[in-house]
Amino acid sequence: MYKDISKALEKVKIKNPLIHNITNYVTINDCANVILAIGGSPVMADDENEVEEMVSIASSLVINIGTLNSSTVKSMLLAGKKANELGIPVILDPVGVGATSYRKRICETLIKEIKFAVIRGNISEIKNIAGIKTFTKGVDAVEESENLCKDSIKVKKQIGESLSKRLGTVIAISGKIDSVSNTNNTYFIKNGNENLCKVTGTGCMSTALIGAFCGGEDDYLKATISAVVSMGIAGEIAYEKAKKLGIGSFKVALMDAIYNINEEIYKERGGIFCE
Repeated sequence: MYKDISKALEKVKIKNPLIHNITNYVTINDCANVILAIGGSPVMADDENEVEEMVSIASSLVINIGTLNSSTVKSMLLAGKKANELGIPVILDPVGVGATSYRKRICETLIKEIKFAVIRGNISEIKNIAGIKTFTKGVDAVEESENLCKDSIKVKKQIGESLSKRLGTVIAISGKIDSVSNTNNTYFIKNGNENLCKVTGTGCMSTALIGAFCGGEDDYLKATISAVVSMGIAGEIAYEKAKKLGIGSFKVALMDAIYNINEEIYKERGGIFCE
C-alpha cells in the first residue's frame, strides 16, 4: 500500500496538476498553499462568468461549502456539471452541512446535480448526508463522542460503504481514526495529532490534498487514502517539531511536513489498516 501511495505522490509532483477550488474564504489561502506544498498548482476562481472555462483546463475540482452564498452556489453547480461533462473528478467538503436548513438544502442539491468522485467530512457531516440523525454546532459539525473502540470503526465502515454504494463515490470520514471507503472496502488510517483540531483549516486542507492527489491519480480510492495519510503523518511531525513553541508554529511545521513527505516517511509512520 505505501508503495502505491508513494507512486501517487510521485504522479502529483510530475504532473503538477491544476486544482480548481471553489472554497471558503476563511481557509482559502491554506488550501492554496497545501496544494503547492504537495506538488500541485491551485486556482481559486469562483465567479460564475469564468468557472466553466477554468475547470475545463483543470485536473480536478474541489467544492467546499464552508462559507456559502448564493453567488458561489451557482458557480459550484456550473463548474461541477462542466467537470462531470469533461470527466474531471469533483471532490466535496460538506462543511457543517447540518448547521442550517439552507446549508443542508444546498448540499442535497449539489449531490443531486453533480457526480462526486470523493466526499470528505467528519462523522456527523457524513451521517447528515446519509440521513442519520446527528448533532451539529455551528459549522463545526461534531459527534457526541468518538473513541477508538471497534464499535466506532464498525460504524464508519457501515456508513462509508453504504453511502458509497448509494452515491457512487469514495467516502472519507475524518476523526481520531480516519476512514476511506468505496462500495466494498474500507481502509482506516491511525495517524494524526489533536493539534490538527486546534487550528482553522486542516479539514479544508485535507480536502484540498484529496483534490491534488485525484488530479494526479486516476484511482480515486488510492488518491484519497494517500491524501488522508499524508495529512495525518504531517500532523504528527508538526507536533514533534513545534510542541514547545505553540499552535502557530505547529501550523507552519504542518506545511513544511507536507512539503517534505516521501516514501520513506510513509513506510516509517503510516498507520493504514483494514478491519
